[in-house]
Amino acid sequence: MCGILAILLANKNAHVNQLLFDGLTVLQHRGQDAAGMVTVSGTQLHLRKDKGLVRDVFQQEHMEELRGNFGIGHCRYPTAGSQSCAEAQPLYTNSPYGLCVAHNGNITNVEELKQQLSESFRHINTNSDSELLLNLFAEELQRRARSKLRPSQIFEAAAEVMAACRGGYAVVIVINGVGLFAFRDPHGIRPAVFGTRESIDAVDQKGNPLMDFCVASESVALDTLGFNLIGDVEPGEALFFDSRSNTLHRRQCAESHTLSPCIFEYVYFARPDSVMNGVGVYESRLRMGEYLARRILHLHPEPDIDVVIPIPDTSRSSALQCAEFLQRPFREGFIKNRYIARTFIMPGQAKRKKTVRLKLNTIRGEFKGKAVLLVDDSVVRGTTATQIILMAREAGARKVYLCSAAPAVRHPNVYGVDIPTRNELVAHGRTERDVARIIGADWLVYQTIEDLEQSVWDAAAGVPDEPASMAEAKARIPRFDSSCFSGEYVTSDVNEEYLERLAAGRNDAVRFGGNEFPMDHSKAHTNGHSVSAPSKENGHAEILSKAIFERRLSISSTPPASPSPALDPKSPHAPVPKRSNSDADSLCEGIQNKVGRASPMIANNAELGL
Repeated sequence: MCGILAILLANKNAHVNQLLFDGLTVLQHRGQDAAGMVTVSGTQLHLRKDKGLVRDVFQQEHMEELRGNFGIGHCRYPTAGSQSCAEAQPLYTNSPYGLCVAHNGNITNVEELKQQLSESFRHINTNSDSELLLNLFAEELQRRARSKLRPSQIFEAAAEVMAACRGGYAVVIVINGVGLFAFRDPHGIRPAVFGTRESIDAVDQKGNPLMDFCVASESVALDTLGFNLIGDVEPGEALFFDSRSNTLHRRQCAESHTLSPCIFEYVYFARPDSVMNGVGVYESRLRMGEYLARRILHLHPEPDIDVVIPIPDTSRSSALQCAEFLQRPFREGFIKNRYIARTFIMPGQAKRKKTVRLKLNTIRGEFKGKAVLLVDDSVVRGTTATQIILMAREAGARKVYLCSAAPAVRHPNVYGVDIPTRNELVAHGRTERDVARIIGADWLVYQTIEDLEQSVWDAAAGVPDEPASMAEAKARIPRFDSSCFSGEYVTSDVNEEYLERLAAGRNDAVRFGGNEFPMDHSKAHTNGHSVSAPSKENGHAEILSKAIFERRLSISSTPPASPSPALDPKSPHAPVPKRSNSDADSLCEGIQNKVGRASPMIANNAELGL
């Protein structure tokens, strides 16, 4: 999950840098690891990227150098490759023309593409699948390169890329001196929308205003920047915005295409004020709350619930509707420190654990002596849920129930969500009752997959009780990528062998150096008080951090039936050696040194020494 943005201004003397900055800031929730943008002034490329938030990466001296009337931007959430700044985007290659790419998603047939590109003598310098995609497009465009590049040649190159690449991806590309290019995978797994607005200072020969163009991951970026939403980039579709003539060209480039959007976008990733695939995210989450309430009443016909409290922020819409349907008061029980990163996308389990109590605090009066229903958007690793339930009990709740607006996450998501191994998922191989005991809830209710998908269809239909509207909605979105819930993957290349290979290379221990302490999910505990000793499950050591263990034992108002053995903080937990990123880091360091520390931006090939 990353944020991508592309803007072309009709006025060739205008500068797009501030619009890109503002748009990336709006899309910051999609990725907080790194940010970057590239702008084009004439035939000069200006690039700035680094690790960190948008507001930190771009300072005054950088913005002054980012000149030009069109460009692209990216905020990164790492799901493939490493966290080296060399893999921050946009990525650049000089031939043909000078190309830069910003990419959201994951390519699944990486090894196949590496082999294909090596045969064309293309050097791949990082582990990023985005670099593969950039070089593949560059190779296809090179074969068609002419002194004057025509739209048809660009579309032909995109068609070859789509035929070669499998996975989920939304892509924006700068073609130096030519324009902007955008395309989306044939399944439409990752989102992309586009819009236009009339230029305020550029007109045609008849005095009519020319058009400015924008492509973004979410419609909220278009809204903020003053663009009118035209629609989605369709699955398998490519859009070319010609900077030479201020024109838009569209073409379907995939041989076969079916919209199968990632349903986790509606559950968690997207902002509630966004519209994706013609469906309002907020409306979808309201429907999720209603279906969740129905599920609760089905399983617990007379629930002992005094109050419904959302776990900020994404679940608020669903919790509000759930409370209304249950006829229980809706209250805010947690206050969020908005200057702490979103827990789910914090790199590494130990950082996630530390972050929860930094970013949330309880309003004790909403918990004391009450049976509380907590509503969350999803329960993935279980780390956050465990700590939040502990906080509710510490605040005096007599009962703590948890319901999830999403079904149980039991399988990896391979198309751009950082859920790479099944052993990291608290629900994998477990029932709702098992998970409830592990996280310390009195009971747990998950949404069903059928109800989740129906929630989005209901929102798409507008009038869900009208058969014609519902039929139209299902024709528009015939299926979803719900693979992390169902284990059924949209692309045929994802099999057990692929998942095992992915788990070996992308689990937390490998990616973050082995200094992680995943939760011990192997045994249950009662009401959050009793904790099992360290154990091994599926060959992976899973131990509970000492701080969480001691906190659980210290809050026990009702002693556990059978105390668990104490956890030895010195228990052996062999670290996995860190992967070296020295080559990529050295390259990135060299680039920064070439251009100067005060203004670490890349201007053109000459400055790079390429």
